[in-house]
Amino acid sequence: MGRNNERNIKKHNDKLHKEQDKAKAKKVSREEKLKEIIKKFNDTNSSGIKNS
Repeated sequence: MGRNNERNIKKHNDKLHKEQDKAKAKKVSREEKLKEIIKKFNDTNSSGIKNS
C-alpha cells in the first residue's frame, strides 16, 4: 500500500485548500474591520474634534 495513492493525495489537497481558504477569509475580514475603524476615526476627526 503506497502512501501517495489518489485518495490520500485528494485528502491532503482538500485539507490544504481548506486551510488556505480559512487564512484568506481571515485576511479579508481583518482588512474590512480595519477599513471600518479607519472610517470611524476619520468621521470623528472631521466632525470638529481635534486631538491637542
